[in-house]
Order: sequence, then structure tokens, then C-alpha cells
Amino acid sequence: MSLEKFGWNSYFESEFSRFAGAGREPARVALADRERFVVWSESGERDATVAGRLRYESDDWPTVGDWIVLQADTRISVVLPRQSVFSRKEAGAVTREQVLAANIDVLFVVTGLDGDFNLRRIERYLLLAWESGAKPVVVLNKADLCANTAQAAADVQALASGAPVAVVSALEGWGVPEVELHLSAGQTAAVTGSSGAGKSTLVNRLLGHERQRVQEVRADDSRGRHTTVRRELFLAPAGWLLIDTPGLRELQLWATSASVDLAFDDIADLATHCRFRDCRHQGEPGCAVATSGIDESRLASYAKLQRELARLDRKVDQRAAQEEKRRIKRIHRAMRDKYRS
Repeated sequence: MSLEKFGWNSYFESEFSRFAGAGREPARVALADRERFVVWSESGERDATVAGRLRYESDDWPTVGDWIVLQADTRISVVLPRQSVFSRKEAGAVTREQVLAANIDVLFVVTGLDGDFNLRRIERYLLLAWESGAKPVVVLNKADLCANTAQAAADVQALASGAPVAVVSALEGWGVPEVELHLSAGQTAAVTGSSGAGKSTLVNRLLGHERQRVQEVRADDSRGRHTTVRRELFLAPAGWLLIDTPGLRELQLWATSASVDLAFDDIADLATHCRFRDCRHQGEPGCAVATSGIDESRLASYAKLQRELARLDRKVDQRAAQEEKRRIKRIHRAMRDKYRS
């Protein structure tokens, strides 16, 4: 089976050339479920395990969409450098990146036009989408439950920074062809969104048959239980690939300030005209943002996300410093043991 069918290109071919050798072949991770992996290669589909070295390097832990070096048929020895990465901060108090999907060309941000609809949450998803390096597309699902889809689409388009917005009912099939316009043979798309947004129903529609189980959503709060419990890659008959991911109940940021400017390009453009370069847009003299008439809730969201990323940067720096101290201690201990022996 041709690797190009799975998204292989000259970039990955170049990266793999550094590791090519007897008993090694490139493969793509099609399923990741804790420590269980299914990979696709020219010789077919198979289960795989992580080689010992990778078990101690969490930054290189394989995820769905990764291209890897498969050794001795079933051992993943290397994760090839990624072209794009969709990540969030790991849920909870730990300051660590959680990679949700790798090497994607398009990221569908799915939100329901029911109780799930929240403009501020969509802004957070878009920030992570711009950070990923993939093309973001906002999919407003459950159009059959919304009385004014045109207004909802206009509200999202106003904050989407140029990202396309599609209005669909995956349940009824409305608008799905508009989503398919963003899919091309050989390219990989991923689907993300909150639990109960209808991602699995959309995936089934796009694939043309039921691959993902669908559950009912609670009527009182429009929230659903996790239908998708693992990340999985599907190959569509039309030749494009699709990654379905579990619904996210907690969306903590893992991004840079540059992505905030992409997600809020209207504010970033205005900020270049402020009198002071370090203007915080909170009433300073000559602030072009404050006098622009921009929506106050959007400006407040921009400031909130900037503060959140500043806190993340400090925590990451502290963690890196702690890890470096531990690394130096290990080296010193090894040297001491060497000279004592």
C-alpha cells in the first residue's frame, strides 16, 4: 500500500532518511489508546509498542497522525519531526503539553448551536487552532436546533479572523458538503470540540458510514458523554484522512502570544497604532484599541488570554529550570560514582 495514501510527502521522506536502515520502515500512527498503538505502513496495518527509550521521553510520545520509525516490525523507535501539532495544556495542575493530533492540514472546530454555543470558548479553540499550524474551520453543528443560524454564523465570523465558518446539521445532513470542500485527497483533517457538540455524527456523515458510536445529549445542559474515547485516524473513500478526537471538557491553553495575535488579528492590527508599544489597552493615552469601538467582551477575552499565557510561560520556565537541575544532579551523581569506583 502506498505511503502517499496516508499523507506521506517529501518532508517526511527527508526526515526518515536520517534513520533509514535494515529492519526499519516508516509508518503512521492510526490509533493511540494509552500505550496501545495501531500503525499503517506499506506492508499493512499492525499493532505496535513503544521502544524503551521513548518511554522516558514524554515529549516524543507518539500520538495519532505521527509518522514514526518502525523497527523490527512492531517497535516504535523514533517519532519523526511534526509539520503541525494540535495541543493543549494537560488537564489538571500539571504544566505539560498534551498533543492531541499531529501532522494535520485542517482543523475542524465543532460547536453545537444549542446550549454548547459560546463565543468565548470558540475564541479559545481558534487560538489553539492557529497555534497548531493547520487551517482552522469553524463548524456550527445542530443547525436544526437553532432559530437564527444566520446571526450565529455572523457572530462567529466576526471573531474568526478569516477562518471559514460552516453551518450544518450533521444529524439531518444539511451543510455537510460545505465542510467537504475543505478536504482534499492526501490531506489530513482533525475534528475537535466540546463533548456533545456532535463530532461523531459529523465524522460518520463525512465518511459516508457509521464508524463512530453516537450517544444522546442531556437536554438540561446540552452536554454529552464522551462518545469518542480515543484518538483515531480514518481513511475516506475520497482519499482524504480524518482524525476524530474525544470531546474536551477542559480547554487549557498551550500556545504563544503570536497565536493570540492571529486569533485576535483585529485587535493586533489596531494595537500597532497605539502611542506606546507596551500599551495594555486599558485607557492609556493614545490607545487606538480603546477608542476603536471594538466589542468590550472581545477585548476582555483578549486580555484574559494574554494573562493566561503569561502565567503559562512562567510555569513552563520554572519546570524547565527544575528539570535542568535534576539533569545536572544526575550527571554529578554519575561522575561521583565513577570516581569512587
